[in-house]
Amino acid sequence: MPSVTHEALVELFKNRPTLAAEMLHDALGQPVPTFTEARVESSDLAEIVPSDRRADVVVVLLVGEQQRPAMAIVAEVQLGVDPDKPYVWPVYVTQTRARHRCPTWLLVVAIDAEIARWCSRPIDAGHPGLTLTPLVLGPAGVPVVTDAEQAKAAPEVVVLSAMAHGQGEAGEAIGVAFLAAAAGLDEERRAVYGDLVLSSLNAAARRTLEAMMKSGYEFQSEFARSYVAKGVEKGREQGRQQGILEAKAQAVLAFLEARGLEVPAEVRERVLASTDLAELDRWIRRAAAVTDARELLATTGS
Repeated sequence: MPSVTHEALVELFKNRPTLAAEMLHDALGQPVPTFTEARVESSDLAEIVPSDRRADVVVVLLVGEQQRPAMAIVAEVQLGVDPDKPYVWPVYVTQTRARHRCPTWLLVVAIDAEIARWCSRPIDAGHPGLTLTPLVLGPAGVPVVTDAEQAKAAPEVVVLSAMAHGQGEAGEAIGVAFLAAAAGLDEERRAVYGDLVLSSLNAAARRTLEAMMKSGYEFQSEFARSYVAKGVEKGREQGRQQGILEAKAQAVLAFLEARGLEVPAEVRERVLASTDLAELDRWIRRAAAVTDARELLATTGS
C-alpha cells in the first residue's frame, strides 16, 4: 500500500500539472516543447488483457487551438527499491505513447539520493536496441527555495525543496518561504503541504517554524493560524494529553516516511499505540538516524 509520503508527492504533481515539465526543463535540463496547457490525464494503463497498470501521474502537454498532444510525461514517485519497476516502467511509457500518439518521457521522483541512483539505471527492455533510461529527479536536482515570492508562485516546488533539503542548513529558510506561500492555498492543500514540510525539516528548523507560527511573527499566514487553531480544537475535543500523544506518534511515522523508509504494519501499530511521551520523543530523534524502520523499536528494547 502506498505510504502517506508517496501519495502526498503524487498530489504535488496532480495539483500543479506543469510541475513535471518544469522539473524536466529547469532541474534536469531536458528540452520541453512550448505548450499552451498541461493536463493531468488518466493514469490507468490497463491493457486488453486485464492487469494492474496504473502510473502515479500522467501529464500531457498540449499545443495550439486543437489542443494537440506535444508530449506526455509519466511521473513516478519512488521511495524505495522495487524490483518490479524495471518491468512495468517501459510498459507505462509505451502504453501512454500509444494512447496519446506523442513522444513520452518517464520522470522518476526520488527524494533519497541512493534510491535516485538505483532508479537511474538503464533498463534493457529485452529487444535489441530497446533500452529505457529513466529521467530521475533526485535531491540534488531539486532547487533550494528560500525566496518568498518564488514560493508563492510555485508552492509545490517549495514543498519538494523541503523534502529534499529540509534536513540541511537551508531547512529553516525553506520553511519560512513556505509559510509565505501557504496563505494562498486552499485549506486541504495547506494541511497536506504543511504537514509534509514540517515533517521534512530538521528538528531545530521545525521548532523555530512552529514557534514562529504561534508567536505572531510577520510571516504568520492563514496556514499558521489554522495550524495552531486546529491543534487547540483537537486538544479541547480529545484532551490535551491524547492530542499530544497522537501528534508525536504521527511525527515519528511522517519522519520515517519522509526519509523514504518503508514502515511495516507492526512498527506503525506499536508507535500509534504508545502512551509514553518520553518514548515517543526518543523515537522522533531516532527516526532521523535509523536505516530500517524496525530499528526504531529494537534500539528501545521494545
